[in-house]
Amino acid sequence: RAQAVVPVARLAGVTREQFLRDIYPRRKPVVLKGMELGTCTTKWTVDYLSQAEGSKEVKIHVSAVPQMDFLSKNFVYRTLPFDVFVQRAAEVKHKEYFLSEDEKYYLRSVGEDARKDIADIRKQFPVLAEDVQIPEYFEKEQFFSSVFRISSAGLQLWTHYDVMDNFLIQVTGRKRVVLYSPQDAPYLYLSGTKSEVLDVDNPDFEKYPLFVKAKRYQCFLEAGDVLFIPALWFHNVISEEFGVALNVFWKHLPAESYDKSDTYGNKDPTAASRAIQILDRALKTLEELPEEYRDFYARRMVLRIQEKAYRNDNG
Repeated sequence: RAQAVVPVARLAGVTREQFLRDIYPRRKPVVLKGMELGTCTTKWTVDYLSQAEGSKEVKIHVSAVPQMDFLSKNFVYRTLPFDVFVQRAAEVKHKEYFLSEDEKYYLRSVGEDARKDIADIRKQFPVLAEDVQIPEYFEKEQFFSSVFRISSAGLQLWTHYDVMDNFLIQVTGRKRVVLYSPQDAPYLYLSGTKSEVLDVDNPDFEKYPLFVKAKRYQCFLEAGDVLFIPALWFHNVISEEFGVALNVFWKHLPAESYDKSDTYGNKDPTAASRAIQILDRALKTLEELPEEYRDFYARRMVLRIQEKAYRNDNG
């Protein structure tokens, strides 16, 4: 049993007007090629990165295995000087290490206070920010965060969704990205914003039988490519080589829709959180009934949700 693979569309020379008129309203991922990103695509070698931001301390994920799992937390957080981290992340085997000589490293930049401040490359990595031209395909006041990322070769991030639209700008290196539509959420075995299916290439169909129904979209990002990931689309990323990327998130819902305490762009909108709490209370109320009645009224509730809230298109 294998999922059908749908290649993500690749488009070159897309202007802001074309993006907003033809691509954005479709709410599907697309790879934008040939965009003007500044000097970062040629300048950002390992040596240049190390020198540019020097020995400032960064908090990183360290994993003994290539497949990182946020649910079981199979990685540790460590702190290294930025220049040391970059050199280590670029190596395959390490003379100095925390867990094992072939451990993987991952930096996801955060704000000064990760609980309160958003990631913004202009504040956390000002020297490198000078080299980047972020595609301005949204209004300035919609900007939420710019997340600087560095990954060891072979590192795989868990499948998850974000609640904001996002450009994944691949500055150097090569990535494979697997995506799933929000409408396939019933097949992804969710725990919060994350899927329990870790290995999307060799899934355990005994444990996750519905996963075969999820339609797999896939693309490979080369240096200079920009992937538009619409809000709520699930994505799973493998760094095929050591690479540097920048995610830019922006708000496309009214500002008050978002959770004020969200610094990562992945907390459900406040109305969605309220609705889930109400649903949990409704299900608890059903527990007062015998099983036969509980089953009957739960099915009626499902039908009501389908009638009222499901989209009719096939996405």
